[in-house]
Order: sequence, then C-alpha cells, then structure tokens
Amino acid sequence: MALFTYTALTRTGSMSNGEITASDRADAFRRLDRNGLQPVSLKPKDAAGSAAPVSAGAAAPPKSAAGGKGMPEKSTASAAPAALAKSGGKSAKTDEADKAKGGKAAKGDALKALPTGPIKLKRNDVIMFTEELSDLLAAGLQLEPALKIMESRDELSAVKDVTTNLRTRIRDGASFSQSLKVASNSFGELYCNLAAAGEVSGALPKILRRQSEYLVSVQALTNKVTVAMIYPICLMIAGLAVSILFVSYLIPQLTQLLKSMNKPLPAAAKMVMGAGNFFMSYWWLIGLVVGGGIYAFQRITTSPKYRESWDRVKLTLPFFGPLICQRFFVQFLETLSNLVGNGLPLLRALELTRDATVNRHLRTLLTRVIAMIGEGGALSRTLRKVGFFPSLLTDMITVGEQTGDLEHSLERTAMRYEKELQKTIDRGTAMVTPIIIFFMAIIVGTMAYLMVSVILESVSSIKR
Repeated sequence: MALFTYTALTRTGSMSNGEITASDRADAFRRLDRNGLQPVSLKPKDAAGSAAPVSAGAAAPPKSAAGGKGMPEKSTASAAPAALAKSGGKSAKTDEADKAKGGKAAKGDALKALPTGPIKLKRNDVIMFTEELSDLLAAGLQLEPALKIMESRDELSAVKDVTTNLRTRIRDGASFSQSLKVASNSFGELYCNLAAAGEVSGALPKILRRQSEYLVSVQALTNKVTVAMIYPICLMIAGLAVSILFVSYLIPQLTQLLKSMNKPLPAAAKMVMGAGNFFMSYWWLIGLVVGGGIYAFQRITTSPKYRESWDRVKLTLPFFGPLICQRFFVQFLETLSNLVGNGLPLLRALELTRDATVNRHLRTLLTRVIAMIGEGGALSRTLRKVGFFPSLLTDMITVGEQTGDLEHSLERTAMRYEKELQKTIDRGTAMVTPIIIFFMAIIVGTMAYLMVSVILESVSSIKR
C-alpha cells in the first residue's frame, strides 16, 4: 500500500487537501471518487515522510497513573504494544493483501468495462466533444474532473463511452493524446498531435478551441458543397439517363432504319454505337479495371515508400494544392503562436508543430527548418532559405523578431491566411455548379447532335 497526498474538489465546490492510502494511483482515484471528491492533483508521498508519524505513534508508551515510578508499569506499557504488534501483525498483512487484491480487481473491472476496440464517432460528435471539453478546461477545471462532468451526460451514448475510456486511461497514468489514439480513430492524427502539443505547452484549452473552430469550418464547407452539388448531380443523373436511352434504344432504332434503306451510317453515329456495344459486352472487364486501379492507387498513396511523393504531388494539384498550402500556413502559424506564447523554446515549439503536420513532404521541410535553426539561424531567414513559405509570411515573422513580439505577429499572420483560405473555398464552391453544367451540356448536346444527324440522313434518303 502507498500513501498519496491529494487536492480535490468537494461536492460544494470547495477545495480539500489530505492524504489517502491506496494500492496504486488508479485505486487512489477510485477511492476519492467514491468519497465524492474530484481530484485536482494526486502525488505519492515520500516513504520516509509517511513512515515517520506511524512509527512515532506506535512507539509512544502510555503514561502510568503513578507518574512512571514503578518499573513493572513501564515494562507492561512497553510490552503491550509489542504483544499487540505480534498478534495483529498477521491480520494487518492479511488486510493489506486483501486491499491490494481489491484494488487490482477494481482496476481489472474498470478496464473490462471499457468498450472493446476504438469507438466510431460522427463528425458532429467530435465537434461537440471538443467544444465542451475546451469550455470546461477554459473555465478552470483540470482534465480528469472535466471528463467526469462530460461522462455524466446521459444523452450522448457514443461520446459518453469515449469519455469514460479517456478518463479511465488518464487515471491509470496515460497522457490525453495517447488515450485519444486508443479510444477512437475518429479523432485522427492531426487532432492527437495537436493535443500532445497542447499538453506540453499548457495551452490545451486554447488549442482545443481552435481545433473545434477548424472542425466546424470543415463541416460548414462540407454542407455548403453538398447543397451546391444537389442541382449538378440531378443534371448528371438526367444526362446519364438520356445518354443511355439514346445509345441503347433510339440510335439503334434509327440505324436499323438506315440499314434497311442501304444507307451508310454517319461517322459520329458509328463511333457512339461502337462505344455502346463495347460497354454492353465488356462491362465486367471495365468494372474490374476501374476497381483494380482505385485499389492500386490507394495502396500506393498510403504506403510509406510513396506517401511523401504523393503528398508532394497533392501540393501541385489545381485548386486543391493552394487550398492545402493555405490550410498548412494557418495551422503552422496558429500552433507555433500558441506554443511560443506559453513559454516553450522555439526549437521545441517547431518540433511539436512539425509533429502536428500530416503532410509528409511538409514535415520534411520543417525538419530542415529545425536543423538550420539549431545551427544558429533566425526563423525568418531560415524560412526564406527553404523557399516554400511566401514572402508575406516571412516578412511578418521578421517584424515579430525585430519587435520582440513573435507570438502576436504569428497570430495576426494566421488570421490573414485564414481569411484568404475562406475566400479560396468560397470561390471553389461557386465554380463547381457551372463547371458540371458545362460538361453535361457537352454530353447531352453531343447525343442530340447524333440523333438529329441520323434523323436528317434518314429523311434525305426517303426523299431520294
């Protein structure tokens, strides 16, 4: 058994300090929880310091009524504790063994009660979890009491399961970021790495708040694109249905008419008929090739050997490349600002920012930046030498270095790039509908042209 000192919140909201004996740290948390206390801090007490009061109390002989004049009284007084120690030593050991077994059993029961395997959360659940946890932490609660409050929410089944899982693992000594990775795959690599940076820097509430805002913006973008795509998708379905009707029924009927008149088919009609016959005869082969290509593409882009090359290619894609770069600049500046503002050295802040970056190519660039700064280079000059970062970003960092206010300079630059990112997203979503309508007009117009050309050929043959 070990002795722990604790500081905890009582049911009335006041702070309570004290000591508790438990088999391990997790058992101490459970005992405080059963007593209605929410631990704020729990530390093991030094063995020498905890043993001293107990030995003093055990060795102190009781004072005799006669004032200690008779020797028999002294020997009796000193012998009594010895006799008690002999007779009670066995039972004390048995009690300690039972308590240790009980602590292990309780720990095992708690782990068994956890859901097996990672829990799947919807995107809205992740947003709600992040917002509520950041609010509770910003209000001054420690992580474990904040999770306990969220755990008491009966209306959120999946979130409650994840919260219980996190709280149990944190009480057993795991970090918050490690517990997130085990509890649910829905949080993702970026989320867990940002949480790790927040734990190290002490800025976890602020980073969680920024992450919740990012998740909300992604959700809003998804909803905006979904709404914008409803009309184009309806057009695509209608155009596909018309194309199938033309190729499978109308054009073959007209070609049969021309063949009966011994008239040649127009070249465009022959091409469409050939393509239609090929699709009808070898649809299974086309599906096999397309499915195999998608599978091979996923395997290549997710393999460690080609992952960095694919991440580099993504940065050069039309529309998506600038979007990914702008999002990286916002995340890089915000994370670095939070870490530097909370007192971390620049090199350590850059290492955590690099770990929070998902794109492997950008991670390699940040590794080069860290190595050059470690050799004595300034941040702004190093970013210019790397060449990937725009001049606006490096100029603002230069201003922050010269004024000694790097944190707020990074924060202001992040806000500027966030506005640019929102403008890029708005332009992209506005362009989706006209582009799809344009391509559908080409497809339907081609089919209509083929129909009209075959009909005109048939009419001219009849007139002759």
